[in-house]
Amino acid sequence: MSSRPNILLLMTDQQRAGFTAGSGFGLDTMPCLDRIAARGASFERGYTSYPACVPARTSLLTGRFPTAHRVRQNSTAEHAYYSDDLLDVLRASGYSLHFAGKPHMHRTAEDFDTFHGPFMHENGPAASSIEAEFDRWLHGLDHGVAAEPTPYPLEAQLPYRIVSGALDALSTAGEDPFFLWVSFPEPHNPYQVPEPYFSLFAEADVPDRLAGPEAIPQLGWRYRWLHKLMAEKRPGYDEAWRRYRANYLGMLRLIDDQLERLLTGLGDRLDDTIVVFVSDHGDYVGEYGLQRKGAGMPDALMRIPFVISGPGVEAGRRQELVSLVDLLPTVCELVGADFPAGVQGRSLAPLLAGESGPAAEFGSLYAELGYGGVSYDEQDRPELHFPYEGSTYDELNSVTQSGGERMVVSRHHKLIVDDRGQRRLFDLRADPAELVDLSDDPAHQDVLDALQATLLRWLIRVADDLPVGAYVPKTTMHNWRWA
Repeated sequence: MSSRPNILLLMTDQQRAGFTAGSGFGLDTMPCLDRIAARGASFERGYTSYPACVPARTSLLTGRFPTAHRVRQNSTAEHAYYSDDLLDVLRASGYSLHFAGKPHMHRTAEDFDTFHGPFMHENGPAASSIEAEFDRWLHGLDHGVAAEPTPYPLEAQLPYRIVSGALDALSTAGEDPFFLWVSFPEPHNPYQVPEPYFSLFAEADVPDRLAGPEAIPQLGWRYRWLHKLMAEKRPGYDEAWRRYRANYLGMLRLIDDQLERLLTGLGDRLDDTIVVFVSDHGDYVGEYGLQRKGAGMPDALMRIPFVISGPGVEAGRRQELVSLVDLLPTVCELVGADFPAGVQGRSLAPLLAGESGPAAEFGSLYAELGYGGVSYDEQDRPELHFPYEGSTYDELNSVTQSGGERMVVSRHHKLIVDDRGQRRLFDLRADPAELVDLSDDPAHQDVLDALQATLLRWLIRVADDLPVGAYVPKTTMHNWRWA
């Protein structure tokens, strides 16, 4: 690429992969995103590094896995450990830095030239009484599912307000290349949309889920604990799973319309802009009779939309296994910057140019879960950051996130190992709901052995190279260590 491109990072919160027509879904939820994907590289097997907001966003910014950057729960953003992150790299490369939306990261407003926020899932900066009233109404949903259309106009919705701020930022970007991060709090709960989005996807037309609550006994104790908590908090909640999913799909279309509005606002500058679209993690969207996230590492939570489009990017569907940690080194290579010390991700720049990703390098994928310590037991009821009584709850809590789990995917198999030594092996092609554990199946012993060896190799690979000492680690082109 002859000159430094602008970079537009579009990020949603809790968007599950495979929910657009372009990715094979039965309903047309995000036509604008599908057009972006068709013009660029669509990584069909993109994954988060960790199925929670702050750890995943810290991985995106630092190019490091959570055990290295040390942010393993949403409450520890300020403890991020790294040398230089994405903002440092782009600032040193002459970029102006702009942010609009939900932060949930270790960086603050002072680190950007313009900052429109912070927005969270229930509120944001309110410029009118209608916006303030909407935020109060949103808070009153208590992160639940709205049974009726939202009684406030589209202009009060957080994505609309965020894009308005992003467009204002573009008007001040100047001649230097810009980095604009637009971070939507949706389609994260609370699940609500105004008309016409509420009626756009009828409950009767919502595709069936892979598995309902009948699958809970087949899953691990963390799923059972979370399901029991939700049933105690909100009895009968799963009866509305189709409404929940219909609202979720309506939220996707609402976001998509705002993407179209933003790209239109870019005008001719879009020709010189790399557009990246990702989410921080997925959502059960009713799978297993669960809402939001919180337990386990199913693809419903781990797989994310992962699209890169723009000048120099060859269009095509890519099958390499890629991660949020790969974005920082990719941007470094695109703008001609060195990789910061301690970066663990791999540059995707050669893949964007149409090259094949080496199977040894991109044939497997690693991810993490758990804040440490010893895992609680299924019968435990320790103190939480919300009361056991009443309807309010948070799916990320001291029980379901306790201990540690590590995941590796290779070809169509996934292995998950936890701190108790429990292994779970799944065939993602034959069993997309991940209900049939094959770890004790003699016919899959060779697969298990190979995945365990791959996981061990990943665990060695993600050992932290920081702090920098007297001995200098050897580096490789694109940070492809196994090519």
